[in-house]
Amino acid sequence: MHAPARPRPAPHVHRSRADEVYEQLKRDVAEFNLVPGDRFTENELSERLGVSRTPVRQALFRLQQEGYVEVLFRSGWRVLPFDFDQFEQLYDLRMVLETTAVQRICADDLRVDQALLAQLAAIWLVPAAERSSDAAQVSKWDEEFHCALVAAAGNNEMARVHRDVTDRIRIIRRLDFTKQMRIDATYDEHAKILKAVQRKRADQAAMLLRAHIETSQAEVRKITLHQVHLARTSGLGK
Repeated sequence: MHAPARPRPAPHVHRSRADEVYEQLKRDVAEFNLVPGDRFTENELSERLGVSRTPVRQALFRLQQEGYVEVLFRSGWRVLPFDFDQFEQLYDLRMVLETTAVQRICADDLRVDQALLAQLAAIWLVPAAERSSDAAQVSKWDEEFHCALVAAAGNNEMARVHRDVTDRIRIIRRLDFTKQMRIDATYDEHAKILKAVQRKRADQAAMLLRAHIETSQAEVRKITLHQVHLARTSGLGK
């Protein structure tokens, strides 16, 4: 009797030191360790991260191209203020992608990933007593809910674009979970969306999803720098 074949290891994806610094700095922004207006030098980052200045500089130039930081003449770098016009545009794109996804799911396309939908139901369709009150956890689950909803529709290119949008609005969405009422509302709204999807009610699911995203979009417009600093001291991003 032959021994069962061992699964092949996943191909190794080479990540440069600059890639690692880039990912760390993006986490620092998303977790409010770096907030709009913060200034720092390449040397300070090199010492904190234990790397040379070259990968730090490469990572910073990449973040500069993406609109996270700017270089200051002879005085290091600064985290840029929020660009609310850009956030508005990203939310509009997010709405198009997500409403299209639920309509495809409800049409029962053969490419629909039913296992993903089942995983979402296991998190969001639970009794009120079993809901999480951990803001950081619910924020993470919320992001995964919307990404999984798009991924479940079976269009890889749509899912890729949506993940990019999600990445760029992450810090703003996390601020939406500083209030308990938003946590409760997220559970209620996600449950209604999932039930409409389960019943194949495409128009209702799209309408509920649009209203859900618009509510979050409206909260974005109220964000102040004071809230960002409160989030840093409370450790919301962790």
